[in-house]
Amino acid sequence: ERKATQGEVGARPSEVYAEDWWSHARPTFEFHGYYRLRWELFNSFALGRVDQRAQALWPQPADNSYRQDRPVSLCNPSESSTGGTRSFEWCKNDTQAGANMRFRLNPELHISDNLRILSQVDLLDNVVLGSTPDGYVNQPGADGYRVASRGGYSPLGAFSSTQWAPSAGVNSTKDSIAVKRIWGEYMTPIGLLRFGRMPNHWGLGMVANSGDGYDSDYQSTVDRLMFVTGIKKYDIYFAGAWDWTNEGATSASFQELEGQPYDLAQYDDVNQYVFVAVRRKNPELQKLELARGNMVLNGGVYFAYRQQTLANDSTAASPPGAPLGQTADNVAQGYVHRGAEMVIPDLWFQFLYKKFRFELEAAMIYGSLDLRGQDESDYANVLSPDDNGWGIRQFGLATQAELIEMEGRLRVHFGFGYATGDDDVPSLEPRGSGIGAMDPQNSTDRTYSTFRFHPDYRVDQILFRNILSRVQGAYYFRPGVDWDFARDKNGQRAGLGAAAIWSRASEFVQAPGNARDLGIELNAQLYFQSKDGTLNDDPDKMGGFYTAVQYGVLFPLGGLGQLQGEQAIQEVDLETAQTVRWYLGILF
Repeated sequence: ERKATQGEVGARPSEVYAEDWWSHARPTFEFHGYYRLRWELFNSFALGRVDQRAQALWPQPADNSYRQDRPVSLCNPSESSTGGTRSFEWCKNDTQAGANMRFRLNPELHISDNLRILSQVDLLDNVVLGSTPDGYVNQPGADGYRVASRGGYSPLGAFSSTQWAPSAGVNSTKDSIAVKRIWGEYMTPIGLLRFGRMPNHWGLGMVANSGDGYDSDYQSTVDRLMFVTGIKKYDIYFAGAWDWTNEGATSASFQELEGQPYDLAQYDDVNQYVFVAVRRKNPELQKLELARGNMVLNGGVYFAYRQQTLANDSTAASPPGAPLGQTADNVAQGYVHRGAEMVIPDLWFQFLYKKFRFELEAAMIYGSLDLRGQDESDYANVLSPDDNGWGIRQFGLATQAELIEMEGRLRVHFGFGYATGDDDVPSLEPRGSGIGAMDPQNSTDRTYSTFRFHPDYRVDQILFRNILSRVQGAYYFRPGVDWDFARDKNGQRAGLGAAAIWSRASEFVQAPGNARDLGIELNAQLYFQSKDGTLNDDPDKMGGFYTAVQYGVLFPLGGLGQLQGEQAIQEVDLETAQTVRWYLGILF
């Protein structure tokens, strides 16, 4: 029988009970994240090409008269003139500039030392500054959204006096607050159980990239049930995961916003199962080994198996697709036998010795599809009946090498990346007939082999980051250097950085100009970081105020040019693209 106690817990150790401890040890909250504002200027990102906007690598500015059949004849000869003439000429502009911001919170609820809930919430996520002025309201129309009539106090955009909060479908494509992730973690005696919507990151982030960097824009987020265990003595760990990649249509309806929606079918589910085996040295022991001059090896394999039997990816009215609120009978009418199956092995290797680091990630996507779209006739190979369906054979490789000198103030690095191309597809970017549609093959080959890096694996400022949106069907070489010319022991620093990127197409026919060389890009930056707040005691973590001014220039080569037939229609000279970026952030 429990004895009555008086006073504080711990006054008499023999009388401390579990329920007493729980009543005093409350759950704790931790907040981490950042606030950032980025100003960017893009100059000549269209590279002087005159493609129609729908087929362009980079769409022309809306106020640029870039072709004779696309004039914007609304500009005065001199816009600085205040004269009364309205003798308009073609508007000429090849520059786009603006700013955006994001406030990211990563709240952590620690219930006990082995139980916690983690989350990620974005506020004003990449909202373009000035994009939600008062009076700007959208309404659904017959052909999409249309702008509603303005009120009397803001009859024109020129009279805007404030900014409204973003609201999806009203004045923005996003709401002001976006809950990106929530997951739970429970540490059992034999391993860690994770469940919920969580980040997915492996290796260098070439395929699975959590996108948690201070300048990130893309993420890998998975709905997952995962268990991690291992042999701590040998720093070897194993994990198994079950992913809900795509459940297809559900019973969710606009007529009933409460209750529990459920999956309408099982055969249309995209099932994914993951196995991970990795050797990773404890960070503190790793530092000790390197300080002793010993070599450290880390690495592992991430293996995923993905499968889908049926699918309804239709965007047409007949047969019906699977929009929100669609009935099970209508969803069934749009089913096709997708027959998708893929295996994705992803290898990661890290070599550390003193101040040198080398990392490698290599991944392959090997699989098949019965149908690419909604047409059942797509399965049969008329020319080769023994080769029905469609194959997927893609390979990617990324390496990073870094040498740190001058007590961490000088970092010399070299990067290389390779993504397989496809000589039967006429573009590096997807050019399918619809959103998510697969590209047509130009020959009888029925294999898709263009590998695409994760878009948050950044290697430059212009070509792969913006124009192509990611490394795809190309390879690159990237030497660079960063130098902290001022650095304190707590991590406060100011420095310079520079890099050169030479990019080439893996298959020359995919490049717009049918040549391998895409371009040479030069990047430079000036940065400053103060160490303030909760992270100021760890020099290896970003914390406090951070700002950087970055400049990039891309010299396009033949692969980004126009074909002879295109030149015959309208001759153009490739133009050098430039960008200037200014990052302002507070990290905590």
